[in-house]
Parts: sequence; C-alpha cells; structure tokens
Amino acid sequence: MKKYILALDQGTTSSRAILFDHQGQICGSAAQEFPQHFPQSGWVEHDPNDIWQSQLAVARKVLHDNHIDAHQVLAIGVTNQRETTLIWDRKTGEPLAPAIVWQDRRTADLCDDLRAAGKAKKISDISGLELDAYFSASKLKWLLDHVPGARAKAKHGGLAFGTVDSWLVYKLTGQHVTDVSNASRTMLFNIHLMRWDYDLLHLFDIPESVLPQIVSSSEEVGNTHPGLFGAAIPVAGIAGDQQAATFGQACHKPGMVKNTYGTGCFMLMHLGRHPVASHNRLLTTVGWRVDGETDYLLEGSVFMGGATVQWLRDGLGIIRSSAEVEELAASVPDSGGVFMVPAFVGLGAPHWDAYARGSLFGLSRGSTRAHIARAALEAIAYQSAELMTAMQKDASIPLTEVRADGGAARNDLLMQFQADLLGVPVVRPLVTETTALGAAYLAGLAVGFWDTQEEIAAQWRCGRRFEPAMGADQRADLLSTWARAVERSKSWTD
Repeated sequence: MKKYILALDQGTTSSRAILFDHQGQICGSAAQEFPQHFPQSGWVEHDPNDIWQSQLAVARKVLHDNHIDAHQVLAIGVTNQRETTLIWDRKTGEPLAPAIVWQDRRTADLCDDLRAAGKAKKISDISGLELDAYFSASKLKWLLDHVPGARAKAKHGGLAFGTVDSWLVYKLTGQHVTDVSNASRTMLFNIHLMRWDYDLLHLFDIPESVLPQIVSSSEEVGNTHPGLFGAAIPVAGIAGDQQAATFGQACHKPGMVKNTYGTGCFMLMHLGRHPVASHNRLLTTVGWRVDGETDYLLEGSVFMGGATVQWLRDGLGIIRSSAEVEELAASVPDSGGVFMVPAFVGLGAPHWDAYARGSLFGLSRGSTRAHIARAALEAIAYQSAELMTAMQKDASIPLTEVRADGGAARNDLLMQFQADLLGVPVVRPLVTETTALGAAYLAGLAVGFWDTQEEIAAQWRCGRRFEPAMGADQRADLLSTWARAVERSKSWTD
C-alpha cells in the first residue's frame, strides 16, 4: 500500500489536514473554519475544544475522503498558530479558560510595567524576543492571575500550560510536550541554553510545574490513541507555523528568506547554527532542531495580513468572500491615494506599538470600495517591505529573492505589488501549502520517509516568479507616504 505523511495545520482561523506523498505532493486536503471571539476591544479568544474538534474532524475527513487507511500513514506532523496560550486540568484534560490568541493585547500594560522596570533588554537577551503582549508569557501570567483556582491547581501540579501544538499533541497522544520552535515563542525559553529559563519564569511568576517537556522538531513523541483514526499513528514532527513554512520552503541555508501571507505576515531569514541579535526590533528565534542540530532564524512579524481581507468581508461587508478581493482591487489602476494601516490589534515589527489602531487615510469623494480593497492589499505588502528593510540592516546580507507562501500568496496582484516594493523577485512555489509541508517533512525525516534535508530541498519547485517593475522614485514616494500613515496611527489608544 502507498504510504503517506499526514500534516495537521492548526491556524488562527481554520484547521487543515493535508496528506503528502514521498514526492512532497498533496494527495488530499480538508479544512474547516472555527469561531473567533472578541469579548472586549483588543481581546481575541478561541475555545480550545473548537481547536481540537475542528482539527480532529479534518484529519478524519481527509483520510475518509481519500480512502486512506490509518496504517498507510507513517507519521503525523503538527504545525500551529504560535504564542496562543492555553491551560487545562491534568486529570480531566478539560480547558480551564478560553485560549488567549497571539493577537490579543490585554497584557500590554503588564509589558509596559516590565519595560518601565528596565527588564526589556534582559528578556530580549535571553529569549531573542521583543517585550510585547504578543508572546505567551504575559498571557499565561494573566490566566494564572485571573482564572479562579488556576494558581492553586498549578501549585499542586494539577495544571498544564501549552501553546496549540502542546494542546493538540496532548489530545492526540496524552503526552505533554512542546518542540523547541514553539518553546522559543513563549518568552520563557533560553534560546542559547535551549531550556526553560528560571529568571524569566520568576519574572513572569510562572511555576515550572505547568510547563511541557521540550522535544526536538523531528522525533517520535508518542502514538495517537487508536480510537481516533482506527490505528495508532506516531506523532513525529512539531513546529510553529512560521518555522514549519521556512522548512517547507527549503530555506535551509543562511541568507534564504521566506514570507508567509496568512492571517498575519511573517518574514523569516535563515541565520545558521548561531543566533544573531537584532538591532532593528526583529526577533531572533529557534527555527528547528533536527538530529541534535539547532537552526536559528531572524523574524519580522505583521499582525494583520490576510486578516485584513477578512475584515473587508466580515467587518465592512464590501466583499462576500476573501477570493473576491483581487478582482475588486484590480478594477481600479491604483488605490487612488488611499492608504490603510491595519493596526486593528496594534503594530508588530519593527514598531511594536500595542496602542496603534487601524486607520484609513487619503479618502476623497471619489474613493470607492475598490480603492479601499486595493489599499488593504497594498497594506499587506507595505508592512512586509518594512520587515525586509530591517532584516537587511540586521543581517547585512543582500537579498536576491523572497519565497512567498500562505493563502494570500495566491493573489497575483498582491505578489506583483510586493515585488515592486521590495525591488527583488517574489517567488511562489508550486506547492503553496508550505506550512503543512514543512511539518510533514519534519515528521517524515524522523521515521525515515525522507533521508536528508538535501533530498527535501531538491523537491522544491517554482510555481511563478514575480519580477519588480516599479521605478525607484515611485517606490520611494509610496514608502514615504506609507511611513507617514503609520506614524499617524501610532499610540491611538491609552
């Protein structure tokens, strides 16, 4: 019987399951959206059971629809929305509270207090991260302080914390683990010593008893409960979504860059086997650990990428589906001077302003919904251009191309505008589901489905290459106007 790797790709707005064969080709997929909850301004929550049930449902569906027996699946790779923070009861396995999503800003004040106390540099030196509510540490502290009985349960060893990978692996296998890539996004992990850091735990008042065991990104960590799929399947790969996408894009060598256009946008550069501190407010993060070797990445994070298009659909109602945005945006030659700064949940790198808010500038009586749609797409590209500028300053490596993936990377208008702003080609691979592919590769390496990273890199294929066509003066003018719009969006809320 033909063998497969099953990738579980748990994202911010949907759960996916994709089957890959030995050639790295997609042999079946299933996806399901799940509810988003916004109980207060700046708060974003998920029901942990929605995460699990949607992920389980699509995993079962892709096997059923493609007539795949569980015995044909050699391993499962898990990739996930990062930083999102969950707590659950160790005995019952039931969540104690809604998951606090990575976009949530409720702990911005706590981070401000730590910054005022002079702790930001120490945190950055140890974790590689910018002190911000984006990461898990402040979210976990908030849960321990505000969920009735949480600290008492933690004190007696009855509470488990995890990011989404930990939650899924726990539900699949009963094991409480996280891999190094996800651990490095908690702000509780020492990226130099590759372990939980006692100083950071003390700083955020986190008891060590709640933490998962740290494992490599490519190793067998447990078998699924036989009743889930009809047979026990090894879970053998775990990586945060952006690290998984970088691995799936075969950016395995220093200087290679990928940008994922998902709910947010995430540009990552491979640094090699040694971390490099950022001087431009980017993040130094663990990429993956395979065969005892750790690879590091430099990362820039944009909070609102494809989610900006979702807002056009769900908030403004000017499109009925996300797929309509390209046609609407292309119905006008440009944005008509309209600029959108989609700081709905603050600004990420390189600004890190938790109090910025979304703004529209340059509106006139001639502005239409098409101009707003185009401005929304262009905003995704502007934000990514800022990341690349900061990245080149940090790494001192001239970029020759950017490999693009994620749902919004299928938008040709966006990809061309991105190439124009960057001044380097944007290359879209033949297989755009690189996040799931990366998780599959990591799992497949662990069970011998693939032998080496070189074998994996040889499977990468270009789907389309977008060459820059914009003049330098026009590029500079647009980026200058964008910078003005960003500055006027900053520090909007108290």
